[in-house]
Amino acid sequence: MSVIDSIPGRRISAARVVFSALGLGIGALMLLPIWYLLLRAFQADFATVWALLTRPRTGQLLLNTAALTAGVLALSTAIALPLAWLVSRTDLPGRRVLNVLAVLPLAVPGYVMAYALIGLAGNYGFLNQTLGFTLPRPQGLWGATLALSLYTFPYLYLNLRAAFSGLDQSLEESARSLGCSPREVFIRVTLPHLMPALMAGWLVIGLYTIGDFGAVALMRFEAFSFVIYQQYTAAFDRLYAAWLALILIAIALSFVWWESRLREGASFARTGSGSGSGRRLVRLGAAGHIAGWGFAGAVVAASIGLPLAVLTFWMTRSALGPVLPALFESFGQSLSVAVPAAMLAAVMALPVAVLAVRYPSRLSTLINRLAFVGYAVPALAFALAFVFFSLQGARFLYQTHTLLITAYALSFLALALGPIRSALYQARPSVEESARALGHGPISVFARVTLPTIRPGVVAGMVLVFVIAMKELPIAFLLAPTGFRPLAITMFSRTSEGMLLEAAPYAAAIIAFSALFVGFVLRHDRRAGG
Repeated sequence: MSVIDSIPGRRISAARVVFSALGLGIGALMLLPIWYLLLRAFQADFATVWALLTRPRTGQLLLNTAALTAGVLALSTAIALPLAWLVSRTDLPGRRVLNVLAVLPLAVPGYVMAYALIGLAGNYGFLNQTLGFTLPRPQGLWGATLALSLYTFPYLYLNLRAAFSGLDQSLEESARSLGCSPREVFIRVTLPHLMPALMAGWLVIGLYTIGDFGAVALMRFEAFSFVIYQQYTAAFDRLYAAWLALILIAIALSFVWWESRLREGASFARTGSGSGSGRRLVRLGAAGHIAGWGFAGAVVAASIGLPLAVLTFWMTRSALGPVLPALFESFGQSLSVAVPAAMLAAVMALPVAVLAVRYPSRLSTLINRLAFVGYAVPALAFALAFVFFSLQGARFLYQTHTLLITAYALSFLALALGPIRSALYQARPSVEESARALGHGPISVFARVTLPTIRPGVVAGMVLVFVIAMKELPIAFLLAPTGFRPLAITMFSRTSEGMLLEAAPYAAAIIAFSALFVGFVLRHDRRAGG
């Protein structure tokens, strides 16, 4: 029972009922399109379903998606782990600058990174035109792996850097004093204590990779999300598309389940008495400084320098003025869905957050978990579920702005929920109790006391949803109204058609807006670090 529940009065119970009803409605809205996806998938008889699932192509898609996910996880770890160690544990000069540079690749979405790699190669590419050196067009598994790894490794880096900073170094010193070599210390002591951070980062990267559409499509690699889109739009085999979407959802949920199971019962805190040792930096020496910045420089050049150089190359080959009207129109169309989606996500997140913080119960826990379904389900599968929902249950919503905005709000609801819930935890219930004692009703207390207190969290949640919605691709591709051409769709379509020159201004605009997200992450990171 919460503190507020202990205050006598029937209106308090009424407030809880209202918030519970709103939360259940949001949870039902989250599950409703997936229910229609299930209905569409099970419309066929068992023999047809079995034939679909046992197609050789289905097995190949499983192998392709597994290979892509494993490759991205391995490469992103190979990049993020040394970077986190250099920033957190060494005396490398310019560590603060390197910390910012290691997070900046989040401003270059996977499909924009794929555009940069494609624009680098070929006879008319950046390398051949500037240095006379021609690279083959990146494509397939290795091209998709490289594009996604260069975009996603900062998610793992942020987790590992925090883990390195919080690890008690006396444990490593004790192992060294017992005769363990540096390699043995890392394997037996350091690495096990980094596992929670590794698993958290791998979960985010894995979910993103198995659901990615833009990079795999541009790299012409047949992973699940790309083939789902092909089956729905080209072959019009919607039954097979529905089953592929369900398989993709099952893979994503199994990812979440395994990560939670691996964390169960794990304990990495000190159990002995005494305080931990102070933070001591590893002295690399002159050669180590050169090697450290050599590695870091190569990563920064590939993840930030490459897309910026390719974009600059293509944008300087044509006048920008004639493109501006179309660019502004596309920008306006992106705004037309991103702004209302951010507002709707914040409105939906408020009752869920209030239930979780002020009225904790099994019901509030269930509703809170349902709020994360849209973020855990791969975007293309979630969008396909909305397609079937609108076609079978609400045809008047099919290919409308309303459906697209609702899908965005539900898909990114978890992003808005986090900051709002954190702000509610920091807000003092005693202030709300005082307002209740002065005769204000639940709605008045929420509007005049609670909401102004948590306004920074609400704004932060809206900013997160807004920036993500501005660059979102797969949901827009399936749900966009006829003639709707936001930045992401325009940039992707022109790149897939080989129109790299025409796609460059749109890619630059996407990077500029994605930089808002990176700025938010860095600001939050500085506050968390004190």
